[in-house]
Amino acid sequence: MKRAKVVLVSGASSGIGRATAALLHAKGHIVYGTSRDPGRHQAPWRMLRLDVAEDVSCAAAVATVLAEQGRIDALVNNAGLVLAGAVEDTALDEARAVLETNLFGALRLTQAALPAMRAEKAGVIVNVGSLAGRVGLPFQGLYSASKYALEGLSESLALELQSFGIQVTLVAPGDTATSVVDNRRKARAADGPDSAYAGPFGRALATFEAEERAGAPADGVAGRIVAIVEGRATGPRYVVGPIAQRILVAARAFIPMRLFQWGLARYYRLGG
Repeated sequence: MKRAKVVLVSGASSGIGRATAALLHAKGHIVYGTSRDPGRHQAPWRMLRLDVAEDVSCAAAVATVLAEQGRIDALVNNAGLVLAGAVEDTALDEARAVLETNLFGALRLTQAALPAMRAEKAGVIVNVGSLAGRVGLPFQGLYSASKYALEGLSESLALELQSFGIQVTLVAPGDTATSVVDNRRKARAADGPDSAYAGPFGRALATFEAEERAGAPADGVAGRIVAIVEGRATGPRYVVGPIAQRILVAARAFIPMRLFQWGLARYYRLGG
């Protein structure tokens, strides 16, 4: 029987992170989930306090796992922040908050865990991206930017770490039925009376929310992540989600960009 994996999962209080932690735990692995307020989230696995925007918090979470288990076999960078609003309406502090969580949060936690993984000459890092990191979506510009950046970071890391026996894989989910609809933030100016984008923003947001409420179960994404952690999936990237969205991502490589964006504008009812 194979040895249980020691896995640290950020953003494990709900959605994909919680589904991943639950499946790993059910399969006998040693799971450490994280949340900014772990006391609010009961779970049969260990929950640690973690704010990925804080260096000290990331270092403390990794140190706790190492003190108790002596190793970290896998890191799942799942903590994320979704911000909706036109790029013009997004204040710089709002933009920084998205990047701090979605990009620099993954970077902080990865940097904290890597010395122990390198010492073991083994490990798996799973970065949870998004289809929005493959296709720039209207009124999710900063979210898309953060996930595009995570794609590039993952590719570079994979090359840098292969000689240490560490696998880096990015999982890009499509629309998933999680609490993202209720937890999505809006740029402060997005609903303001001075926004020039109120009409198209409202229509696009309604489409996003309808797609997400009808999205695939989080268990499907969790299953792919667990397969990666267990070594049954070793590719550099997996796109997971509704077939139509996976076809959309694949088709982008063959459709002229102007035509592709015309189709997106029609789909999201942007007008003009």
